[in-house]
Amino acid sequence: MNPILKAIQKSAIRIKHAIDVKDIGYSQEQNSSGETQLQLDIQSDLIIEEELSQVEGIHTIASEEKELPMLLNENGHYYIAFDPLDGSSLVDVNLSVGSIFGIYEGEFNASKMIASCYVVYGPRVELVFAHEGKVALYLLQAGEFEFVKHIHLNEKGKINAPGGTQQFWAPHHKAMIDSFFARGYRLRYSGGMVPDLHQILLKGGGLFSYPGATDKPEGKLRMLFEVFPFAFIFEVAGGKAVDGHKRVLEKTAAHVHDTSPCFFGSSSEIDEVLSVYAGA
Repeated sequence: MNPILKAIQKSAIRIKHAIDVKDIGYSQEQNSSGETQLQLDIQSDLIIEEELSQVEGIHTIASEEKELPMLLNENGHYYIAFDPLDGSSLVDVNLSVGSIFGIYEGEFNASKMIASCYVVYGPRVELVFAHEGKVALYLLQAGEFEFVKHIHLNEKGKINAPGGTQQFWAPHHKAMIDSFFARGYRLRYSGGMVPDLHQILLKGGGLFSYPGATDKPEGKLRMLFEVFPFAFIFEVAGGKAVDGHKRVLEKTAAHVHDTSPCFFGSSSEIDEVLSVYAGA
């Protein structure tokens, strides 16, 4: 696992440099979801591919920016799914963005996930890695990632980060979100999944939600690249992750780009989500 973490760290340093100096204009290409790619999306994808391809233990990689998985080494046994630069459209307004990695053993299946990692590119570059029952925070200092602390969620938080377009929300979902605000929860939503979930983790708890809605019944966020990796991190940190009805790590992605509704948070908030959705 250490060679994989080192490759991710090298990728992060290179991507941070690309964010600082590269053209971030739109390309003529579209990703698997039909979204026009930024030059920076393509550059970040290539950087991660290059670094991971040097790790012999990796069998296959899958990227949000590629239609199909890519075989690297037939003798490898790790499968890595990644979102090279989540929230890249926020770069031009200088908001935090990130990279997300789900590390699987044997196949791309939530039950086979053994580690998860994400990187935040903000005022500081921070990396969070979940493996073997611990969630570790690292900070980039003078070209090296230094361990800072382990992350643990409280039973209950005070942050509410509601994703999606409100006009498409179900009435019970809107009522639940309004109820959290009525109890003093603070709105923290940048439009970037990585910085918003990072804030909930480091501030001790809260709720991030991206529900199924009338415009996107199965949600917007992709299971292999975004939902499963963060679900793994939140559970290891003492929180929970559900789709409104069930634990997301019990779900199966039929296609590499399948999406799912998702709710991440500390135990109290997620228990309330399950209660509300059970009665809907």
